[in-house]
Order: sequence, then structure tokens, then C-alpha cells
Amino acid sequence: MKSPLEAPEKQVAAETSAKTAKPTSSAIDTSKMSKGKREALELAEASRDPLDDRGSFASNLFIGRYDFDRIYPWPAQSAEDRAAGEDLLRKLEGYLRDHVDPDEIDRTGEIPPENFKGLAEIGAFGIKVPKKYGGLGLSQYNYGRAAVLLGSWDGNVAALVSAHQSIGVAQPLLLFGTEEQKQKYLPRVAGGEISAFALTEAHAGSDPATMSLRAEPTPDGSEFVLNGEKLWCTNGVKAGVLVVMARTPPKLVGGKDRKQITAFIVDVETPGLKIAYRCRFMGLRALYNAVVNFKDVRVPRENIIAGEGKGLKVALTTLNTGRLTLPAACVGVSKRLLEISRKWAGERVQWGVPIGQHAAIAGKIAEMAGNVFAMEAMTFLSSSLLDRKTGDLRIETAMCKMWATETTWKIADDAMQVRGGRGYETAQSLAGRGEPPIAVERFLRDCRVNTIFEGSSEIMRLFIAREALDPHLKVGGAIFNTQLPKSERLKAVFSSGKFYAGWYPRQWLPNGANKIDNLHRDLQKHVDYAAAGSKKLARGLFHAMTRFGPKLDRQQLLLSRFVGIATELFAISATCSYAQWLLGQGKPGDEILALADYFCRSARLRIDTHFAGTQRNVDKRGYQLTQELLAGKYAMLRDGIV
Repeated sequence: MKSPLEAPEKQVAAETSAKTAKPTSSAIDTSKMSKGKREALELAEASRDPLDDRGSFASNLFIGRYDFDRIYPWPAQSAEDRAAGEDLLRKLEGYLRDHVDPDEIDRTGEIPPENFKGLAEIGAFGIKVPKKYGGLGLSQYNYGRAAVLLGSWDGNVAALVSAHQSIGVAQPLLLFGTEEQKQKYLPRVAGGEISAFALTEAHAGSDPATMSLRAEPTPDGSEFVLNGEKLWCTNGVKAGVLVVMARTPPKLVGGKDRKQITAFIVDVETPGLKIAYRCRFMGLRALYNAVVNFKDVRVPRENIIAGEGKGLKVALTTLNTGRLTLPAACVGVSKRLLEISRKWAGERVQWGVPIGQHAAIAGKIAEMAGNVFAMEAMTFLSSSLLDRKTGDLRIETAMCKMWATETTWKIADDAMQVRGGRGYETAQSLAGRGEPPIAVERFLRDCRVNTIFEGSSEIMRLFIAREALDPHLKVGGAIFNTQLPKSERLKAVFSSGKFYAGWYPRQWLPNGANKIDNLHRDLQKHVDYAAAGSKKLARGLFHAMTRFGPKLDRQQLLLSRFVGIATELFAISATCSYAQWLLGQGKPGDEILALADYFCRSARLRIDTHFAGTQRNVDKRGYQLTQELLAGKYAMLRDGIV
């Protein structure tokens, strides 16, 4: 099957020079950017892979191509793979219930040592590590199932296990490690030696170009000497080994110096490395998050992952895969909160009836139920596709992370509202006065950080938007690049005009997804809506490009609406595919269709709101207001406070 990205890529290659075809500053005009912004962009662009020739289901939504056959029939987990995970899941569920006290962990801020040992004994620290390196060798799908259990019980233990192997040493080595590195480190981390990922610094969060931790080679080049500091290193307090991102000497690329970031494996016992401080937070009170100091820390060259200067690619690729663990944990906590709300809404009587019969409460619970169903569909669709190696899923995983974490926060907030004062009261206090210790406030505190770490929601939206613009930039980006010769820009005008003359009219064709074999008619109508919505999205994005040109990247709120539309279309599509598979498994048809239909109708309303916002909004006025506030105006808003 040809990819819709194929034509733009071939045109650019044929009509422009090799320099123009690179997905760096040739596609984005950096001439008017500040030095810092230009360096950050160039570093990020140099580290990103273009979408592969086939793209992916979600990436195609932005260019009006609705390939439902990529996710339908539902890519079900095989019976063999499911059976392979049953032993771990059975042991993990029993261990959590019998040996892990989440309220005590929350109260003390510590996970007991026996829990570290017990989790290691059942293999929870090496779920995806191949058996030959001492792990369980399970799939991403089974890892996700384990994350659901962990998320439903305790966020601290979920974060410990997830950070250890989703972004800690295991995942980067599985993706990029040498055989020697795997043999040396994977048995250690699979056996329970905790690992961590050190990227963030005080002045370098989502902008790695400002990273200050340096790694200078020794005169003979056999070692690197690290100096600097890392912040918010999850698991750092308990870790025995870290993956550390550091700046190595710049290299000459295209006649100018380009910053280099390199990934190192660093043993915590290395002289000069110090765990300087343990950070504490609103939630996840047993999160072992550290400030890590490096003073003349010597690391052998063979501890470099993927090669010198490849660190940002290691980080981004690791996060792209690791992000799926968070949505799976969100499925778990969301299911738990839905169950708490369901039971309470049926038991609590006010004004003569259970509160679940009052429309205000019923609406919240219905929304929870629909969103939990969709969250599970999106997360395990992406997990299954990842296991099958069906292509580049960076957009799908980013959408799952963004949507699931934000939706879970809404579910936690609504669950607290449903429980009222009992939701706000701690489990310990509830137990102290004789009521069941239902810890809604703990779940709410613990899940709040999910929209922040491993890529904040705002960064996820910018990341997805950048990927969405990629095929268009390859076709027409050179038109707006004032750094290119006029002759090259003129060629781009003709080549892009030829492409869009064929592409744009097709985005107005009124067809849906066509008849899909064995798809229930109630689901078909939502799939047809998603297909038409994809074309409307593509038109809107194209219109925005023609309106704003090279300044479109500055319209972050506008782009976030397009990202919101595509994410909801992905959610609708995943939900319909999942629902049809469940129907084929003999699940209660009326229940499955009711959940899917409710969610899809709700998502369509959100999509309508996003589309309306692309035409009429107060973004410009809001930006101006903020700049005036930052400049010190509107002093009356600061009056009367302590």
C-alpha cells in the first residue's frame, strides 16, 4: 500500500536539492529566530527520524487519508501471548493485594524493602527483558496489562516499576545497546537492581539545547569526564545504574558547530557521583526522585549508548515507546475510580433516591465509563501494533499519553465530586471514624503528575503538531524559507502547486469510510464520521498554512486544536475497532455498543468545539493580555493579597 507521504517526499527529492530535502532548517525558516531557539530546533530536527514510508494510522489523519484497515480488524493479542503473561499477572495481583499497603506507603513516603524484594522475585523489574538476559521476555501488551494492575493499586509502585524499565536502563539498551552492554547490565536490572533515566536539568526540561551537564573526553579518548547536575531523576535515590544524557564536544556539520548530546550508562557507585537531594511532591509521596551531582565522574567510552552525539535520539525513541506504560497505568486507576463512583452513586441516597439517579451525577459517571472504554482501546491498540512492529507509532503513543493522562485527571476530579466530602477526606481519617478507607484523594494527588512527566501535555501537542506538519513542510516548506536561493524557492512553488492541485480537491469529496466488512451499523456511522472528519482536518490545516505561512509554528493554541481533533478521531476509530472485536468474542452486545456509542457521540461534540475554535477564538487577545501582565500591568489583580 502506498503512503500518502510518498508523493511529497518524492517530489521534494526530485524538485529540490539534497540540502532542501533534509527535514531541518530547509523546511523551517530559522533566519529570524533567536540563536537559542534556532539551536534548539536544529538539535531536535537533527535527532528526529522522518516518518517511515507507510506512516501510521494517526499520522494519516492529518492529511485526509483514513486507513481504517490499519487498525481493523482489531489486532488482538494472540492466545499464546496472552497465556505467556498470565503467570506474572496472577502473581502480581496477589502480591499487590496481600503485601503492598498503598495508604501506608503514602503516609510514610517509603516503599518497604520487602516490596522491592518481592517484586523482583516475581519478575516485575524485567517484564520485557528477554529471558536470555534474566527477564520474563513478555510483550508490550502484557507489560501494559501489568501496568493496569499497578496503576489500579498504587501509583508509587507503578512509577517505580515503570521508570525502572520503560525509560531506565532496560529500554534504551533493548533499542540501541550493544551485545556487551546487554549482557553486562540487563541481568542486573531484570534481577531487581533499580535503574533511572537522567535527562532533566534545572534549566533544561523540554529544551535539551540548554543542557549544561558536560562530558569531556580524556586525552586518549578512552573515557569521558562528566561534570554537572541532573534534576528530578525518578528512581535516582534507589538506583544502582543510570542512563545519563550529557553534552559532548560539538562537531562541525555543514560548516558550523552543532551541539552534541550523548547517552551514557553510569554506575551510581562511580567516584564523584552523588545523590544530593531527594525531591518531595504533592502526590506520589514515595517517589524516589533525586538531584544527582556529577563531579569529575569518569565513564568508559564503551558505556556510550548508540554512539557519540546520538543521545537525543536515544532519549526521544525511548520516551516514544515508554510513554505507553503511563496510559496503561491510567486505565487501571480510571477503572478503580469508576468502580468507586459507581458503587457510591448507587448506595448514597439524597432527596429520596440514589445520587446516581440525579442527572448531574449520572452525567459524570457516564462520561467516566465511555472514556475508560476508549482509553483502554487506544492504549492496547497501540501496544498491539508496537508488538507487531507495524511502523512508526510515535504519534499514536504521544496521543495515548496526552489523552489518557488528561482524561484520568478529569475522572479523578469527578470521582472526588461524586464522593463529596468523603472523596476529599483521607483514607486514614475515614477509617478513624469507622468508614471504609476509600482513598480518592490519594488517587487524585498521585495521578496529577501524569500530565507533566515523560513529556507534558503542552509538549505532546507541539510534538504531534510538528509531526502533522511534516508532510506539508516537505512539499511546500521551502517556499517560505528565506535562507534558500530564490531559484530553489520558485521550484518549490511549482512542485508544491502540482501536488496540491491533485490533493486538495480530494479533501472535499463527501465519502465516508465505505462499507467495512462485519462492522456493526451503529459503529459504521461513527467510522464514517471519522473518515469525513479526517478530510475536514486536512483542509483546515492546509488553510492555516496558507494563512500563516512560516509563522504557523507560533500559533500553538490553533495547532493544539488540530491535534485535539486528530486525537479524538483516533479515539473514535480505536473504540469502534475494539468494540467490534469484543462483539465477536461474545461480550454483551448491548453493553459494548452502548459504551462505544456514548463515547463516540461525546467525542464528536468535542471535535465540533475544536473546529469552531479554529475559526473563532480569542488567542491573539489572550496572548497580548499575558504579555501586558508579564510587563507589570493590571496591578489591581495583585491588590488585597498577603
